[in-house]
Amino acid sequence: MTLVISETLQHGVKSGVKVALAPVVTDLPIILLTFFTLAKLSNFHDVLGGFSLAGGSFLLVMGYDTMRPKRVQWNSHVKKPRSLAKGILANALNPHPYLFWFSVGAPTMVKAMKASIVAPLAFICGFYTLLLGSKVILAIVVGKSGSFLEGNAYLYTLRLLGLLLCVLALVLFRDGLKLLGWI
Repeated sequence: MTLVISETLQHGVKSGVKVALAPVVTDLPIILLTFFTLAKLSNFHDVLGGFSLAGGSFLLVMGYDTMRPKRVQWNSHVKKPRSLAKGILANALNPHPYLFWFSVGAPTMVKAMKASIVAPLAFICGFYTLLLGSKVILAIVVGKSGSFLEGNAYLYTLRLLGLLLCVLALVLFRDGLKLLGWI
């Protein structure tokens, strides 16, 4: 969500929506991974720990970059924002989609599949409608209200969002170290 807001503020609603839609690209491989490897993963904590550390590193760099805008650039299009790529990378390196699909999503779909082929499809459609819809709405709301953020308010908002990304990075580092058994 922080990345959706940050990209919307820096590059406009279109960029925020691209970040919001990143799970469409990244979650299918995660879902397939859960179905084919759930029972075969013997060291699941190490895998998630590695993803947590990689994701924390990525978010730390993004947070640092977001905290230090050189000048006010509302909806700046000087350089390509690569928002979809940022969203895909952030989502792929985030252990939470893996945790969700391994612990909740896949078991729910397997159970639903026993009832009907329509049940897992309904689950997926409902889940992504709510997940993506809420993020797209957030990008639109931020984009519409963003024109009020001029001058120092904009800079402070970006710095706060950058700080939040850094805090999330630290949380991912802590989670990764715990999953690896280092703390």
